[in-house]
Amino acid sequence: MRLTISRGLIDEMRARASSSPNAEICGLLLGQESRISEVRHCANIAVDSSDSFEIDPAALIAAHRSARTGGPVLLGHYHSHPRGAARPSRRDAEAAEAGTYWIILGEGDLNCWHTTRDQAGVIRFDPVELVSAD
Repeated sequence: MRLTISRGLIDEMRARASSSPNAEICGLLLGQESRISEVRHCANIAVDSSDSFEIDPAALIAAHRSARTGGPVLLGHYHSHPRGAARPSRRDAEAAEAGTYWIILGEGDLNCWHTTRDQAGVIRFDPVELVSAD
């Protein structure tokens, strides 16, 4: 599986993660089909943002409303692991919904995943190749 994104958007996510070494950052991935055209930074409203994230529901509602009127579609989200690897954690797996993209930043890396549900109903994270749009 492949997902197209510009180098500028990747740099934007990396800069945000670097500027927040003690708290997870998060945001939305917006675009069409398998192309991200926008990353929208969102407030992390988690009770403990040092090791978890929760995207502000108002940002999610606004993204869905915009898509209904012709704006970009919500494809997934991104977040950082300030003290962890750029791969899904147990907490991520518990919160994941099938059919979304996840970009995770951690330990200087940035990796992308797509969620699917296996036959037993368990969420699985499949690696996604990020392709530069530049």
